[in-house]
Amino acid sequence: MTFKEKHHDIESCNISLNAVKDALYVLNGKWKLPLIISLQDGPKRFNEIQKSLGEITPKILSKELKDLELNEFVIRKVFSTTPVTVTYEITPYSNTLNKVIDELRDWGLKHRERLIANRKNGAAPEKP
Repeated sequence: MTFKEKHHDIESCNISLNAVKDALYVLNGKWKLPLIISLQDGPKRFNEIQKSLGEITPKILSKELKDLELNEFVIRKVFSTTPVTVTYEITPYSNTLNKVIDELRDWGLKHRERLIANRKNGAAPEKP
């Protein structure tokens, strides 16, 4: 059964639309999912996260980490060392995004391959 077949009436469509809007509200922007992926191999300090993500500014990284913490995807741990050590790690709840991340990664790889192949062949994009 395809997505269209499952969501064909107005009520089902509205429920789906609201669910997708809620998900996008929580995961909006280009950094939240990459941030979660960056932390999947274990806790990291702020600068380590910034280096792993590349072009993110400290201000944006700080905001994104706070948002993810508020939505229970990331835990901020403060250690009373000198100087103070702060690490960030994903919560078990973050694992609920694994299927989403896997699907996005697979789609992204296929999309990139398609674009590269079409450019090499000089093919025009397919019309819908």
